Amino acid sequence: MSRFNDVRFLISAAAPAQFPADVGAEVAFAGRSNAGKSSAINAIAQRHGLAHTSKTPGRTRLVNFFELLPSRRLVDLPGYGYAKGPAAERLAWQPLIDALRTRASLKGLFVIVDARRGITQADVGLFDWAAPPLAVHVLLSKADKLNRAESTAALREAGQCLAGRGTAQLFSALRGIGVKEAQDALVAWLS
Repeated sequence: MSRFNDVRFLISAAAPAQFPADVGAEVAFAGRSNAGKSSAINAIAQRHGLAHTSKTPGRTRLVNFFELLPSRRLVDLPGYGYAKGPAAERLAWQPLIDALRTRASLKGLFVIVDARRGITQADVGLFDWAAPPLAVHVLLSKADKLNRAESTAALREAGQCLAGRGTAQLFSALRGIGVKEAQDALVAWLS
């Protein structure tokens, strides 16, 4: 049974003026292109195809809002790092992301990191962007591709990189690893 029975797409915003009203609570999902962000959103919301997945990096090009419950939203941000698309379009993302940070309804940030690659300097920049009062939770995605020793090392390294700025967990949308834990964090932030 789904914890989010009425989840629905709200809007793809190309400008801050298109964002939904700044009421309620919302949690943003960010990550490097092709880290598994859309798959994580779909697994956590328990809705196949809610966020569009692709093998091509950089498919999310707008700020996408999904409503889980009335006045409770997920925000899917464009991927960073390698991304297909015109340079001018990629430059337009920064003002959108900066505008999102000023919203009173923004309560937390999930950062999706490919567990095989580890936390990058760009991810650390995102931790700084989210500095208090935003909560940060790192999903070490594609954890099903790691053995036990690699999983332990990835989790330890993530904790060191976070340096008290957030929490981290292993996650696999494909195998369902860590989905309930991520849902629990999401529900706590949206309450």
